[in-house]
Amino acid sequence: MATQLAWFRNDLRLADHAALIAAAARGPVAALFVLDDETPGAWRVGAAQRWWLHHSLARLGRSIAEGGGRLILRRGRAGPIVRAVAAELGADVHALLHHEPWAAVQVAEAGAVIPHLGVTLAPPESVLSGTGGRYRIFTPWWKKLLEQMPPPRPRPVPDLRWADVGSIASDDLSQWGLLPTAPDWSGGFSQWQPGEAGAAARLADFARRAARYETARNLPSVEGTSRLSPHLALGEVSPNTAWHVIADAVGETVAEPYLRELGWRDFAANIIDQFPDHGDAPNREAFNRFPFIDDPVGLTAWQHGQTGYPIVDAGMRQLWTTGWMHNRVRMITASFLVKHQLIDWRHGERWFWDCLVDADYGSNAQGWQWVMGSGVDSSPFNRIFAPVGQSAKFDAAAYIRRWVPELAQLPDDAIHAPWEAGVALIRAGVKLGRDYPQPIVNHEAARARALAAWAQVKNA
Repeated sequence: MATQLAWFRNDLRLADHAALIAAAARGPVAALFVLDDETPGAWRVGAAQRWWLHHSLARLGRSIAEGGGRLILRRGRAGPIVRAVAAELGADVHALLHHEPWAAVQVAEAGAVIPHLGVTLAPPESVLSGTGGRYRIFTPWWKKLLEQMPPPRPRPVPDLRWADVGSIASDDLSQWGLLPTAPDWSGGFSQWQPGEAGAAARLADFARRAARYETARNLPSVEGTSRLSPHLALGEVSPNTAWHVIADAVGETVAEPYLRELGWRDFAANIIDQFPDHGDAPNREAFNRFPFIDDPVGLTAWQHGQTGYPIVDAGMRQLWTTGWMHNRVRMITASFLVKHQLIDWRHGERWFWDCLVDADYGSNAQGWQWVMGSGVDSSPFNRIFAPVGQSAKFDAAAYIRRWVPELAQLPDDAIHAPWEAGVALIRAGVKLGRDYPQPIVNHEAARARALAAWAQVKNA
């Protein structure tokens, strides 16, 4: 039987992997991963996700080695490398279909690739309106997707016979430089367990908490979200698996708020499938004229959690320390950058891309364009999050104390807006401008400025 080459990309698992299952059914299997920073248009994997990728590949490699195989590692332009390895092995190539614009280029350059489904709950092109058109708005798209749900139940690891690839050259993972060198900024990443086993453990943990998801997910001070996003981003668990484990644990009705979030991930794939430049260009033409401010000092203050708004600063410091940020706080911090500071959303998008362990081209672009109001399905620009109001509404006091320890002694009713704390600030021993920054903008003035900028664009 001819050797079959399983080309791994952001699908670093053995279970419920359609390409691997199909390959195993046809012959001995060789496994290949290519770190591609060279295909034109490809977004280079960000620093935080490179840390995750290193550990995920190490764990995948060990799992394959335990079965008698070897994960072939190569670095360079993926298409030609896949083609060359397949020719050397005399192998057919199997791969899951990904939807980033550069993924199609890689497949085209690789030659004859046998495609398989498994990255999304359903292929984006299969969710069509009654007239056969593609959806651009989430709610009707979600209703249509539900007609195909639930997805197929996940399949176990196939019975694998690994091919002898001893003669095939492979890179040493440790030589790829995916891990940070001095200074090592990854100390706070120790909470994560990259890899398929880590994904399974995280999913099992969330299944025990999923019944509380709808009420807890917006509260940054509690463990209310799934924290599965990094594992989904690197494909260490399939969306089908996540769907069925959670639905089985609490029932589809109770699970619906989380299943809807899995749907949002699919919807982002649907959008980039239609608009490949979604990460670089606004979908609404008017935003090409938006009068963004070039403010490197303000951008740095936002990046480093020094805006003077505790909820914003807590989120940005959590991001830097852990490679992850609570979803509600992602919206607050993004809104602050683009509407309070009038800084181009693409600066924020790129910062998130570099700092998030769960960086995903479609979801990241969709999130930023949603906040900006520039996406095909987005929040109106004049929906401007009030950071103090959001912080109080979602009970973020403990979250702020965790990530902005300068303010830890302030009481709950004062910690959201320390510049208004008065005597409480004195009692806490905090001096603004010395121990913690003064607000870099005034909320009401910034809101008025943002609305004036939008009026200028609309009326142009």
